Amino acid sequence: MSTQAQETREVLGARLRGFRKDAGFASGRALARVLAWQESKVSRIENGKQNVSDDDIRAWCEATNQQGHIPDLIATVRHIDEMWMEWRRLLKEGAEGRQKSGLQVYKKTKLFRIWQPTVVWGTFQTPEYAEAVFRQVVSLYEIPDDAEAATAKRLERQQYLYRGDRKFNVILGEQALYSNFGGPEVMKGQLDRLLTMIRLARVSVGIIPRSAPLQIWPGNAFSMFDDKLVLVETYSAELTVTQPGEIETHTKTFALLKQSAVYGGEVRDLIWAAFQHFDRMPTTQGG
Repeated sequence: MSTQAQETREVLGARLRGFRKDAGFASGRALARVLAWQESKVSRIENGKQNVSDDDIRAWCEATNQQGHIPDLIATVRHIDEMWMEWRRLLKEGAEGRQKSGLQVYKKTKLFRIWQPTVVWGTFQTPEYAEAVFRQVVSLYEIPDDAEAATAKRLERQQYLYRGDRKFNVILGEQALYSNFGGPEVMKGQLDRLLTMIRLARVSVGIIPRSAPLQIWPGNAFSMFDDKLVLVETYSAELTVTQPGEIETHTKTFALLKQSAVYGGEVRDLIWAAFQHFDRMPTTQGG
């Protein structure tokens, strides 16, 4: 089990211990007697040394009169081993497989909410921009070089921009327009692609200007898929969020970010300003 998953299991155990004490069970032995469990099971759960089943959560919460927490805790239990996927483990066979698995999530999702403070969202990327990103992924994680195959698989996501009744709410930081992947010609192609994206009826693209008043601090990029799943990326790992309470926090965060974003003509002006920036840059810079 990863360190993060173990820490989460320990936090879960501490929370259940709090429920026990709040309910007036002075010891694990007293609760074990009510649940008809061995005393050692209560101790192991509270100290994060034993996995907990859905039935264990239900029984514990019912015995301590904490039924309202059952959905959140069961979601935590079900994904405790999946919560923190280290990129080196996730990408050990290359980047293409990760892109392929993402297609299944896209197929099921109706509402996408995307926050990308510094990079153009993957589904909006041009082949050249995406390949430049994957070249960096291959280098950083020292994985098999399948950047071209990963790029092709990422581009398959774009079919969902035009199919079904999906809606895409995307917020980018202004920095995403200037983060230089592949040099000025690649960047100009990517910015031109963005101008096309904002004209799609089912796509809403907002940009948070670099000096915009903020209602919430810009954190890690995250992608929300309906109200069922949030993926948060860090340099070392991908965090999978499925707990209803944590999903609600991301929903609120996205709404606060949206308050700082501009839309429509102001977005076009920002993209055009970035295009002009790269148009003035020597074409040899960045490769």
